[in-house]
Amino acid sequence: MKKVEAIIRTSKLSDVRKALNQIDVNFITYWAVTGVGNEKEVHSYKGVPYNTSEIERTMLSFVCNDDYLEPAIKAIQATAKTGEVGDGKIFVSDIIESYRIRTDEKGGISLK
Repeated sequence: MKKVEAIIRTSKLSDVRKALNQIDVNFITYWAVTGVGNEKEVHSYKGVPYNTSEIERTMLSFVCNDDYLEPAIKAIQATAKTGEVGDGKIFVSDIIESYRIRTDEKGGISLK
């Protein structure tokens, strides 16, 4: 099992959720985050200046069985990518075990 954490543009969250649902990754957790990046320039959007070194993003997290990992990564990359600086990052970690509290199931079956 793998834990996938992705930091994406907030405007892309809906598209990423739909793409993950299409490959049967149906349970994700997400929250608003603010990060500090490498870019230090001040940009303007509709005449309003903003600093790109501190920008709001959405972080999403989910655990999936190993066979879902590559399709999930590709789904996130395909839908979150704009080609601009600040598209985000994806992190993958190993998960030792998973338990479903309601049924006491453990392992990969507990994720379905």
